[in-house]
Amino acid sequence: MGGKPFGTAPGAAGRGHGRRRGQGQLESQVLAALQQAPEPVTAAWVRERLGGDLAYTTVMTILSRLHAKQAVSRERSGRAYAWTAAADEAGLAALRMRRVLDGEPDRDAVLTRFVSALPPHDAQLLRTLLDRATDDATARDATTDDTAGQDAHPDGASGQDPAMDPRRSSTTM
Repeated sequence: MGGKPFGTAPGAAGRGHGRRRGQGQLESQVLAALQQAPEPVTAAWVRERLGGDLAYTTVMTILSRLHAKQAVSRERSGRAYAWTAAADEAGLAALRMRRVLDGEPDRDAVLTRFVSALPPHDAQLLRTLLDRATDDATARDATTDDTAGQDAHPDGASGQDPAMDPRRSSTTM
């Protein structure tokens, strides 16, 4: 199971092993290795892919942290675990962002500051994504509304008092 090690930074060839990588960098490298795996793999396989210079316990710690963040999944394989990526780097970044937001007491203020500091291109992208998400939710709701209660009565009535139907406008009551 040879191959090019993951995590070798550009220009890092020839550097000593004394250089430390940050936790976020290690998490990204572990995820990249798992995404390249043909099947669920062991921590030893991941360690080998990362170049073998990390302690096995370090790789296990990173995998356990990623598991707690739901970025990887694991299944028993004998006495060890076999690991699979459940998120890519973008998914991991989104998980981090959500965790930060969840830890703040004033979500509205945090989101307001975040959005107001976005460059114009990112703000437009966010608008587009929010519009798309809204359109998708509306389409799902319309599909649910169209099929709701069809089996309740042979004539298609929902069995609910029409005056209580939230889809009816208050002007028609």
